[in-house]
Amino acid sequence: MKKLNILLIVLMLSALFVLPAAAQTITWTSGFQVQNLSSTTEASIIIWYYNQDGTEAIAPVSDAIPAMSSKTYYPIHTADGFNGSVVVESTEPVVAIANTLGNNPQYMASTESFAAGATSVSLPLIMRANAGYYTWFNVQNAGQTDATVAVEFIPGSSGTGYTEPSVVIKPGASHTFNQRDLAALGVKFVGSAIITSDVPVVATVMQVGETYRNMMGYNGFTAGSTTVSMPLIMSNNNGFYTGVQVQNVGTAATDITVDYGTNIGGTFNPVNDTATLQPGESTTFLHNTGQFGTPKYIGSATITTTGQPVVAIVNQVLLGGVALGTAYNGFDPAAATTQVSAPLIMANNSGFYTGIQVQNVGGSAVQITVDYGPNIAGTFSPANEVVTIQPGDSYNSIQNDGVWAGNKYIGSLTVTSAAGSQIVMIVNQFLPSGSDTFMSYNGFNY
Repeated sequence: MKKLNILLIVLMLSALFVLPAAAQTITWTSGFQVQNLSSTTEASIIIWYYNQDGTEAIAPVSDAIPAMSSKTYYPIHTADGFNGSVVVESTEPVVAIANTLGNNPQYMASTESFAAGATSVSLPLIMRANAGYYTWFNVQNAGQTDATVAVEFIPGSSGTGYTEPSVVIKPGASHTFNQRDLAALGVKFVGSAIITSDVPVVATVMQVGETYRNMMGYNGFTAGSTTVSMPLIMSNNNGFYTGVQVQNVGTAATDITVDYGTNIGGTFNPVNDTATLQPGESTTFLHNTGQFGTPKYIGSATITTTGQPVVAIVNQVLLGGVALGTAYNGFDPAAATTQVSAPLIMANNSGFYTGIQVQNVGGSAVQITVDYGPNIAGTFSPANEVVTIQPGDSYNSIQNDGVWAGNKYIGSLTVTSAAGSQIVMIVNQFLPSGSDTFMSYNGFNY
């Protein structure tokens, strides 16, 4: 098979992962969706499952995905007890997302596939006993030889700096780092981490709440930028708010500014937030206190720096009778394109629906077209959406009302804009229920 794309999906688990002491045992399961980006040609794919020791869990699985369509793999092909990683090979360009479930459906998180790795990966938010939140992450070897991997933990608002002893990870395989058990970080740790390796690696982080039982997943960053775009920021949005975690991944101190976009949910116009970060250091901006304590805000934000690259994640949270949480990665606008895709879009899918937030990160107004792919669950065919977005602002579309009411849809979508424009997108997956049925992933620019 001609190897046009290699996609690396971490956290493909079907096993027990025990949080000791006050926490309960959690059974983790996973599913993933693969989208064919070709508009004309079927994609022939091979799916490889690797155990953490580098051995193949099962024989490679072959499949085909029609042009501009997607396929869901849930349950995954391996038997119960699998704890490892996945590599997808394809004859056409493809992208994928992984949905990770704990005590289904108590905890849920969604993360994106990787096309390549790096020898340095930045994790902006790492926690131990932070109001009941802990993190754990998997590092996957994206190279062709053994990877020797070290992790440096850098305290932010609390905790102790620490460097993990190096571990060796086989090609295609992954290794789990669990901060719940890492007493060297101190009683409470809130900070960041930097992964280094002698061959390219990728990483995915899970933020797990024990007091508020929700989970938020994000991918480690293989590079930073002096500008970061965030399509969805909220305060007092029916109880939802966001928190932004920014990490300086440069070699010198830098000042950062968070500039908030137009409020599409009210009249409140937030002033900029600012901070100074040392190399490797991270800081938090919460949108449920201070100027965001009372007003309603739904919009976007852009981070700029005084010369050093940074990375950022956004946590979307609802804390109350039901604890909901999800996370997405901030975007480097230089990597934005005129096209962005989403492998999984839903309406009335056993109660699940999605919402997209498309941000214009270019310098002038842009018209976008939202084109929905084939419906693999029925005959309903949604019409295209055409709207104009001002610079720095976002467009929101939710697949649960209007033409979507009563119509079941499972498929994918592509958003396109004019030549020379720059757009990015996130997708929220949501099921109104009594548990953490809230997931997010970044759209794929191509």
